Amino acid sequence: MRFLPLLWLLPLAAQDVSAPRLRAHVKFLSSDLLEGRGVGTRGGRLATEYLAAAFAAAGAQPAGDLADGRRTYAQQVLLRGVTTLPSSSINAGDTTLTYLTDFVGASQRQRASEDLRAPVIFVGHGIHAPEFRWNDYAGVDVRGKIVVLFTNEPPSEDERFFGGRALTYYGRWAYKFQEAARQGALACLIVHTDSTAGYSWEVVRNSWGKEDTQIPASPATPSLAFAGWLTSNAAAKLLSIDVKELLTAADQRGFRARPLDAALRIQAQATLRDVRSENVAAMVEGTDLAQEAVIFSAHWDHLGINPQATGDGIYNGAVDNATGLAVVLELARAWAALPQKPRRTALFLAVTAEEGGLRGSEYYSRHPLIPLGKTQLNLNFDAIPPYGRPRDLVVSGAERTTAWPLVQEVARRYRFAISPDPHPEQGSYYRSDHFSFARAGVPAFSVNLGADYQGVNAARATAWREGYGKHYHQPSDEFREDWDWSGVEEVARVGLTLGINAANNSSLYTWRPNDEFLPARNASWR
Repeated sequence: MRFLPLLWLLPLAAQDVSAPRLRAHVKFLSSDLLEGRGVGTRGGRLATEYLAAAFAAAGAQPAGDLADGRRTYAQQVLLRGVTTLPSSSINAGDTTLTYLTDFVGASQRQRASEDLRAPVIFVGHGIHAPEFRWNDYAGVDVRGKIVVLFTNEPPSEDERFFGGRALTYYGRWAYKFQEAARQGALACLIVHTDSTAGYSWEVVRNSWGKEDTQIPASPATPSLAFAGWLTSNAAAKLLSIDVKELLTAADQRGFRARPLDAALRIQAQATLRDVRSENVAAMVEGTDLAQEAVIFSAHWDHLGINPQATGDGIYNGAVDNATGLAVVLELARAWAALPQKPRRTALFLAVTAEEGGLRGSEYYSRHPLIPLGKTQLNLNFDAIPPYGRPRDLVVSGAERTTAWPLVQEVARRYRFAISPDPHPEQGSYYRSDHFSFARAGVPAFSVNLGADYQGVNAARATAWREGYGKHYHQPSDEFREDWDWSGVEEVARVGLTLGINAANNSSLYTWRPNDEFLPARNASWR
């Protein structure tokens, strides 16, 4: 692959990336006017209209669906909204759990009412991984029963066993629900702990205590009558268990699933609606390889408004992910302004419903606007901290791709070190939209800043970054006038350089359906 000579052609194009424009996009996209950019809401529609207008102003052409014979900026995505009502409950004997306080969840059968009575089986981490000789479902029949489990996976320092410290897809909550449904369980309840989930109960509640936007159910696909989470205190009380003792048991090789001395009743009421959302897609056509593409992606949605909030209930999503959207918009403008267009087409994609489980990028991977086999690379941008310029980048997953030599060289040219994922046990690689492309066989990863700040602003930047944990998925993720945009600007320049070199590379990356992520082999969309 002949990447490196092309790097010398890019300084002028990269310098055209503008921090003031990035700042302006983020300020508007995270304003109260957009009401938290909820999927299927007025605020979400305002966000997509803004994105389409900004792409048009940048000079990028519409790349979405046809309407009246003309191409539009919208790729329509039909979802099914399930909003679990506060009247829902879980009980065993004299113990009744309260929705939002003790548990959250939704029907994946997408029914307005579920009334379940079933015995409970504890299945550890709920993993069936033949390649690691691990099966939490061995020896039990969970059909028609309620399974209780922990997220995450058995702890390991050996990279040959569940990836060592790094979380594999087996540890993600999405896999837990998929596998429980494949095993025939009626319902699945995850016992939350901060250590196994990697975030607090408040994050779970804010993420799940709202409308759950799901891919419309298919009779051919196994689904759960209820998929939910319990607080550890609620689980201990409801099931008469010692949570720490069960977690210790689940972590041991040789674990065997066991029935719990409880029969649960789950009563879940919900409102249902069809949600017509959209991915916003724009393109700048290439020259002699225009039928092939490089994709730049970011998700436009956030958590909307909490109607039960007594104070500020708008989840503005300034860092998550107005920052990534701003980068993609600025890349579209810079790319369209290139006097000599690269060989391959650039596709700029703002996807919906990431917060609901990567739904928009999942939809795109099933209905690509440019064939996946002709997609050279996906660069994704998600929650880029506007706290200044550190000395390092985090590009987790880039080492899995054939673009890795290019990534290393571009980082060197921009004087960035490449740092590993600082918290591999949290599985961030599986939590953003590049993963939908990666498991469909496209080289894909997210580009983000590291945490090695320096200079007079290092202490302030570190304090901001360390404090972001308390703002993640909270109404306090709001725009700040004193943010430093130099790092976000550099991420955009790195993305532009990576993209142009990939678009001009003379040999297409070899594409194949990706069998690396084994749990995906039975996923409903494959």
